[in-house]
Amino acid sequence: MPSGELDDARTALHAQWDRLRSWVTDVVDDDVADAPSVLDGWTVAELVAHLGRAMEALAVCVPVPDGTVPLTLGEYVGTYAGRAADIAETTRALAVEIAHDPLAEVDRRAEAAFAQLDALGPDDRVVQARRGPVLLSTMAVSRVLELVVHADDLARSVPQSPDPVDPGALRLVADKLLEIVVARGGWSLEIADARTWVRLAAGRVPYDVDELAVALHPRYTSDAVPDLGRMLPIL
Repeated sequence: MPSGELDDARTALHAQWDRLRSWVTDVVDDDVADAPSVLDGWTVAELVAHLGRAMEALAVCVPVPDGTVPLTLGEYVGTYAGRAADIAETTRALAVEIAHDPLAEVDRRAEAAFAQLDALGPDDRVVQARRGPVLLSTMAVSRVLELVVHADDLARSVPQSPDPVDPGALRLVADKLLEIVVARGGWSLEIADARTWVRLAAGRVPYDVDELAVALHPRYTSDAVPDLGRMLPIL
């Protein structure tokens, strides 16, 4: 049957892509493309190239045999940290490869991703992704996560208005990242500041208990926000 979670992820992915892609057209020109981004060792152009690679990961997903056990979102994104150097190297190589027409090349990868998402749906099913088998909804959520985090990276790298982060996509990502934490620790927590929470969970800002208290609140006033220093960042 069609999955509500998959539908929500698909909607958020389209919304975040459309908003970010329009922002890139308006903001990222030759004057800023080679400037350093907020990600150490990455230029703005390399961040834009990485958007294409992030979407390509969805485009190459294929069905797997029935009975295949999928990774959870937490397990899937947990593989990122160990491959950080490889991801950076691959992204730099891609940026060089598509330098002749970067936005057209990124668009081509995004179009392939959305086409494959439609072809694999509307039912949620287990697919083979680059880092293991996952539900199609999980894969779509992970792409929303990539776009939201990198949209925020770009916004901090080239401060401009309007904000390239889609509010609905941000909320979905914040909720999913909190679900990972709650599943591991069993706490009852609510999101107070989605942007701050995503930055902490994605390792975009240093872990700080005061910042965490801004990002999350306990569901019950008698509780406190736990120290998540050993659990963050998730990515």
